[in-house]
Amino acid sequence: MNDRLLSFMGICRRAGKLVIGNDPVKESIETDKALLVIIASDISQNTLKKIKPVIEQSGVPCFEVSRTKDEISLSLGKACAILAVTDKGFADKFSELIEAEQKKEETTI
Repeated sequence: MNDRLLSFMGICRRAGKLVIGNDPVKESIETDKALLVIIASDISQNTLKKIKPVIEQSGVPCFEVSRTKDEISLSLGKACAILAVTDKGFADKFSELIEAEQKKEETTI
C-alpha cells in the first residue's frame, strides 16, 4: 500500500485507537474520547446529517478525506465511512498528514 494516510489508519486501528462506524463514533464524541473525526469523501448524506450536529456541538476537529468508503474499508478490513481517533499522538499525526495532503492538492489546482 502506497497511501500514507490509509496505512496510518491501519496502524491506528491495530493500536486500538480508532473507533469505526456512525454509532460508535457518536458515542466516543459524547463521552469526550474522540480527539479527531475522519469522514470518507462519499459518506451518505443521511449518515452525515445524523452525525454532523454532534460533531459541531462538541468542537472535535473533523476532516473529510479524499478517500472513498471502499478505500478506507479495504485498508481497515471493516466497512466504514466515519472514524474517530482516540489518541492525541495519532490525532496529531492524522492532522499533519491530512493538512499536508490538502496543501498539496491546492498547489496542483
